[in-house]
Amino acid sequence: MSSINSLFSSECKFVAGAATFSQIPLSKLPEVAFVGRSNVGKSSLINSLTGKATARVSKTPGRTQQINFFSLGNKVSLVDLPGYGYAAVSKQTRMQWDKLILGYLQHRKNLRRIFLLIDSKLGIKQNDAEIMEIFDSLGLIYQVILTKSDKKSAEVENTVIQTLRSHPAAFPQIISTSSRKGEGVKPLQAEIFQIICQ
Repeated sequence: MSSINSLFSSECKFVAGAATFSQIPLSKLPEVAFVGRSNVGKSSLINSLTGKATARVSKTPGRTQQINFFSLGNKVSLVDLPGYGYAAVSKQTRMQWDKLILGYLQHRKNLRRIFLLIDSKLGIKQNDAEIMEIFDSLGLIYQVILTKSDKKSAEVENTVIQTLRSHPAAFPQIISTSSRKGEGVKPLQAEIFQIICQ
């Protein structure tokens, strides 16, 4: 396996966008998936990790409406999942998204880690809490990543850490990140590198 720096400086290619199960690409690469509320900063974080404009960033919540797969150095897939909690889409569309997301997370054999992104300014909102309960009930192990940490408060971070203690499927350790300032990017890169080396 290459070093952390060489991995994350290698080419990152868009592989596929899947709006249905049949469109999910076959792959043996280890995968890490990023999930969170709309506008939490999933695409920005992926771009910060790779140092490239890999994932499309939009100021419009709910723009990502499919599962996007990116191959990093042909060593690991970074998976950008559709955001949840965006009220401007129809109930039917939200149900289709939920079915697609949970189906992927439950049945993808090469999925190594789910990163649940929480906005540091807002903390755990109702939609986040519901997703965490679902992950707990399904036994889907996940790790919380705080985004926009340059705007966070210590109170929010402490509340998130305390909340995770009551969620059996959650990693106790969180990683605070800021795509704008680059905070926490190196620790997250190291975490991903360790995951795929296991």
